[in-house]
Amino acid sequence: MMSKLEVSFAGMRLRNPTLLASGVMGETGDSLLKVASAGAGGLVTKSIGLEARKGYPNPTLVELADGYINAMGLPGPGIDAFAEEMETAKRGGVPIIGSLFAATPGDFTALAGRMEEYGAAAVELNLSCPHAKGYGMEVGVDPDAVKSIVSEVKGSVGIPVLAKLTPNTHRLVEVARAVESAGGDGIVAINTVKAMAISVEAKRPVLYNRTGGLSGPAVKGVGLRCVYELYEAVDLPLMGVGGVESARDALEYMMAGAAAVQVGSAVGRKGLGVFGAICDGLSEYMAEAGVKDLGEIVGVAHVQ
Repeated sequence: MMSKLEVSFAGMRLRNPTLLASGVMGETGDSLLKVASAGAGGLVTKSIGLEARKGYPNPTLVELADGYINAMGLPGPGIDAFAEEMETAKRGGVPIIGSLFAATPGDFTALAGRMEEYGAAAVELNLSCPHAKGYGMEVGVDPDAVKSIVSEVKGSVGIPVLAKLTPNTHRLVEVARAVESAGGDGIVAINTVKAMAISVEAKRPVLYNRTGGLSGPAVKGVGLRCVYELYEAVDLPLMGVGGVESARDALEYMMAGAAAVQVGSAVGRKGLGVFGAICDGLSEYMAEAGVKDLGEIVGVAHVQ
């Protein structure tokens, strides 16, 4: 029997609308398995590239009262070494979305093919990391480049292709429409907001990379605005990311137009119990409001 929290996203059946966001506990199969056991409806891996990558030296993370600023530099084991991690993670019994980063359409296509071989339910193209030179946001703010990447990946795999977009651009809607015209299956919004922190004592930037990506409750308003705008601009399912720590946060994103949400910083701030807490809160809301299907509330905040 279908759970009342079960949702469909780009052809994937999720036992609930909460997914682990890329970059948090997504580098090893064991950590992904723990998140599945904690109640997440789906998992997004750490962004994986063609080769192993060390990332930036420390310090790479700043903890704030309302979130984090990180500049990890996309560290990871590389696609060859990730096969074993995927085998372990699949034991969790929930869809796994493989997050990928690359600089060219050909590299994205090669990575997507490997993720499909490993059993990924979908791929998420990281077109939005704000702190890795030559990747992410540097590629993802150009609608033509995004269209080329999404089109080539779509033509090479049989699983859904999602594009994760950056809020650090005035061309967000143009980029989203490029994803849609290229045949993309869904949009993930948003990645982190470009930010920095200064040490008053040292009189210099805290992060080795100087700037990084701001995440957590501090960016929820930005994420909601982006999802709201995208819902009116494209006819693609949306996944909301940025500051989701409670059922109320998830409901705001859904009412803005998201069919599902990703949870990242909240895992560090509140622990793995955050997935169960969000789902419990959603169930309570549905009972109190007489909502039988979460799809009923997707986009209801839009004024006709």
